[in-house]
Amino acid sequence: MKNALSCEANGFHLSGMVTEPATQSEPETGHRVAISFDRCKITSVTCGCGNRDIFYCAHVVALSLYRIRKPEQVKLRLPISETLFQMNRDQLQKLVQYLITAHHTEVLPTAQKLADEILSSNSEINQVHGAPDPTAGASIDDDNCWHLDEEQVREQVKQFLSQGGYYGSGKQLNSMFAKVREMLRMRDSNGARMLTLITEQFMADPRLSLWRQQGTGMTDKCRQLWDELGALWVCVVLNPHCKSEEKNAWLRQLKKWADMDVCPLEDGNYGSELPNITNALPQSNLAQDSLARPRRTVFTRAMEACDLHWQDSHLQRIISSDFYVSPAYQREGESLLFNPQGLPLWLDHVPTACARVDALRSHGYPREALRLAVAIINTLRLQQQRQLDIYKHQKKDLLQRGMTSTTNLEGWVGHPLDPIGCLFATLTETCRVEDDNAMDTGDSGEPKPPVYQHVPVWGCTDGGESYLALALEVALMGMGQQRLMPEGLYAQEKVCRNEEQIVAKLQELALDELLVQTLRKQALLLLEGGPFSGLGEVIHRESVPMHTFAKYLFTALLPHDADLSYKIGLRAMRLPVLESTAPSGDVGHPHHGISIVPGRYPRWFTLGHLESQQCELASTMLTAAKGDMLRLRTVLEAIQKNIHSSSLIFKLAQDAFKIATPADSPPDITLLNVALELGLQVMRMTLSTLNWRRREMVRWLVTCATEVGLRALVSILQSWYTLFTPTEATSIVAATVMSHNTILRLSLDYPQREELASCARTLALQCAMKDPQNCALSALTLCEKDHIAFETAYQIVIDAAATGMTYSQLFTIARYMEHRGYPLRAFKLATLAMAHLNLAYNQDTHPAINDVLWACALSHSLGKNELAAIIPLVVKSVHCATVLSDILRRCTMTAPGLAGIPGRRNSGKLMSTDKAPLRQLLDATISAYINTTHSRLTHISPRHYGEFIEFLSKARETFLLAQDGHIQFAQFIDNLKQIYKGKKKLMMLVRERFG
Repeated sequence: MKNALSCEANGFHLSGMVTEPATQSEPETGHRVAISFDRCKITSVTCGCGNRDIFYCAHVVALSLYRIRKPEQVKLRLPISETLFQMNRDQLQKLVQYLITAHHTEVLPTAQKLADEILSSNSEINQVHGAPDPTAGASIDDDNCWHLDEEQVREQVKQFLSQGGYYGSGKQLNSMFAKVREMLRMRDSNGARMLTLITEQFMADPRLSLWRQQGTGMTDKCRQLWDELGALWVCVVLNPHCKSEEKNAWLRQLKKWADMDVCPLEDGNYGSELPNITNALPQSNLAQDSLARPRRTVFTRAMEACDLHWQDSHLQRIISSDFYVSPAYQREGESLLFNPQGLPLWLDHVPTACARVDALRSHGYPREALRLAVAIINTLRLQQQRQLDIYKHQKKDLLQRGMTSTTNLEGWVGHPLDPIGCLFATLTETCRVEDDNAMDTGDSGEPKPPVYQHVPVWGCTDGGESYLALALEVALMGMGQQRLMPEGLYAQEKVCRNEEQIVAKLQELALDELLVQTLRKQALLLLEGGPFSGLGEVIHRESVPMHTFAKYLFTALLPHDADLSYKIGLRAMRLPVLESTAPSGDVGHPHHGISIVPGRYPRWFTLGHLESQQCELASTMLTAAKGDMLRLRTVLEAIQKNIHSSSLIFKLAQDAFKIATPADSPPDITLLNVALELGLQVMRMTLSTLNWRRREMVRWLVTCATEVGLRALVSILQSWYTLFTPTEATSIVAATVMSHNTILRLSLDYPQREELASCARTLALQCAMKDPQNCALSALTLCEKDHIAFETAYQIVIDAAATGMTYSQLFTIARYMEHRGYPLRAFKLATLAMAHLNLAYNQDTHPAINDVLWACALSHSLGKNELAAIIPLVVKSVHCATVLSDILRRCTMTAPGLAGIPGRRNSGKLMSTDKAPLRQLLDATISAYINTTHSRLTHISPRHYGEFIEFLSKARETFLLAQDGHIQFAQFIDNLKQIYKGKKKLMMLVRERFG
């Protein structure tokens, strides 16, 4: 707590000592504070604490409050000049000398200088009558304004900008903007001064030139700050009571900023061509090139607003009276100023009219702002009605052509001046219920939403109008306005953001009977609407989609008028920009001329977001329609017709499935069927395109079909070729359908199980025929329990083996056959596989080696005849000496025919390497060793000598299996010594080991 210990007022000067009590870490400290004031405003402050901020420090506030709350404890004195006037010469001398003595170090040099000047007859000080008095007030003609530390404002803005939107600096700058608005509302002239200081720092931001050089856009947060800056300047120059010289000074300043190269443009990228603020009609013809468009900066609208004035007598009457109505006898032209009920209209360009409302509200004229807002809404209502009447006459023709023009050259949602947000805020402000606990936050830590009540419109003749209902009505009109998608990423993102902001505000309104009535009435008007409505029967191809808005309308209307809410939701599902055949219509608007080429997609940067909003709307309708077959069917048709993204349809299918199968109650079969139908659509859409989620989608579809029941599973098995690839159909679909879990889940009886199994086997055989390489093994597995189907699958494999299958696929199926108890069939497949294989001399780590060893072991176990049949194939396919010697060794270890094939007799004798079939294998192995040795010696390096000697040792073991093997090996070594005698060191090692 801060305490003002001593305080006294000398004329218009307040001074005192403020102490801060001691804390655990800090002793008690005192700060000397001085405040000057003039006509109820603090005009300057100083404090010994040294804290610098754009707001007054706590000590200045404490002293001010002490003076306000305890005036009787403040000594009041006359200005010091009055006191001095009452003193004689001796008293004055005494005062000066005592003053110098008390502060001789600080005051003495100044006192001596002043004394010299006073004693000099021609000094400047003697040319002026009287002397200054800091405790006396200013002259009545002098400007008086609140104290503002300009240097501190500059410093803070510069610091926040340098942080680039991090560390909450964006919030800090927004609070400075809010401070400017607060100053304007208090009619404090510092508001414009502070905004000028802020703008200077924004224009000096070094990132501006960097962004311009690199051609990159500024960050989104930064763009929003610039937008608010531009809007604030519009507000400042539209001050209804500002002098023309002030306005001219601002215009010069704005023009100076706008002419700078680095000044940001209004649309965030290249030259915008939105209409002039004071004239909504396009100024150019269709042929005009975009380069010829005027450069519009963030200050252009404020500069245009400098041309606006408040002198119009009709406008003055609107804002100054609640009871201004049309006179009984109207003069010529006056009928345009009032609606048929006699209420005043304001026929201005809508965003400009709303900027006036914002200016009145911001400059502390809330009642006047409300009056103008009501006149604008009455104008919009009349325009809406007239456009509807015109459309009704043209409707037949427009519907036949299937196209429309748009009457709105400028969208109000996402507009730089935020006209709809401005009207909504002005109207709801007066309806807000002041809550003492408004600052409290709920459980989530978020501030509590505002509470509103109906306030009747002042001066309204029928008494049925409420400001709250008007706020809702104007928000619905603005959101439902048909408008073309603006160009450029930033402008498009701004449309989305502004829509979401308005919907969030609408969701704060508790809908009572009057608001529901307003909602219903406006929804019907928008549905019937022609070119002015984004929910009309026919819209322009590049119209901003209504999904976000329609989702709000659907949810809000559903409890009160389900038919109307579904009409709105279904109408809004369209996204014509994605329909390649969609008519482009007539825009009558320069920059959209380029988009009229049929089949050309304009550059919609936010398309992903818009499609997800479309999906959200569909999901909301599906959820609401649960259990209602007819409604579900219409929503499903709308989804199938309008949504073009497989991943979004898959998301909808998953959503529907989740809602249809709650954990604690039986499934909703109507919604389950919709989920399945959407899933089937996704399968068809992604069958021939690559999609990384495809496996997940296939698995999900089988799960969904299982929940629907037996008939759904039979159906997907029978029509597999329109939904799945052969691999998916066998390895995922049929395998899952035939699993034990599926049978249990469906509680099937024997005939049902058989029906499902029969479908799965038929699918398996069809897939094996279509893609034997990838489906043969799955087909055999699925057909195991049916002899005829299994034989058919086996025959398909045999037929495909010669051309369509690899050795590894055939080996895999052969091993499967052995595992199933078909060794002879396994042998047959192994021989077919061997025919496709080729193992070179140096491929001693080839993945097929295990398969070759297995195939030889299988042949050996079957008997001499099978071994005799496979060895020629091995000799032809395998040229790797170590693999051949391994096979040879295994074949000589045990007698052949140990598998015990019924009806066969086995001799039980080991086989000789001197006789067929092993003689052929031995010769091939020795030959492979000789060839491999020569191959290795052509490129051998000394570090491989040791390894090579070991290789020759293994070769000797194989040579010795032959009757004359030792002679063959000796000749082989002599041969090497002769051919490779140049490799002296290696040959020495050969001699050492082998003689």
